[in-house]
Amino acid sequence: MFVWIPRAHTRLFSQASANAVDPNENKITIGPPKSDEKDDNVVYYGPISDTIRKVKLLSLSTCCLSVSLGPVITFLTSPELNVIVKGAVGATVIFISASTTAALHWFASPYVHKLKWKPGSDNFEVEVLSWLATYLPKTIQFSDIKSPDTNRPYVTFKANGNYYFIDTERFQNKALLARLIPKQPTTSSTLKKV
Repeated sequence: MFVWIPRAHTRLFSQASANAVDPNENKITIGPPKSDEKDDNVVYYGPISDTIRKVKLLSLSTCCLSVSLGPVITFLTSPELNVIVKGAVGATVIFISASTTAALHWFASPYVHKLKWKPGSDNFEVEVLSWLATYLPKTIQFSDIKSPDTNRPYVTFKANGNYYFIDTERFQNKALLARLIPKQPTTSSTLKKV
């Protein structure tokens, strides 16, 4: 049996096989990224960096969809409802979507995805995520590190008015970790003095 395939289709099939997607590309991984280029100054990779970035991208995309399509769907459905009620439902959809995205950003913004440090240097560079899930490099002096004065979860240190979180259990360079985590001031109770 002979099957005739037009030349355009054979070219399409050959391009599709050449551009085949790696099945392991979209898997959730824990640990440093597997990249060909090795930066010797990188001393720490956030163990769940990829996962946080993907969750943040998902949250941003659902926020954009609900902000743009929520009111449209609300106004096109249920024609018997009052316009004010439809507006209130649309505004509620937008508010809930935007507030969950903002809460995720607040919660995940201190997470350090990568830390670069050259031994002997007085500063280091961290990469955190912006609200658009892009990496923001920030250079920090060791002298700017302060104890975090917050009850916010997942905060290791504060520098230049920003909070940062490093997974201390997976941080390999313990001497550098000791410089990053400020000493907690010891407060003695007045009852002990009596």
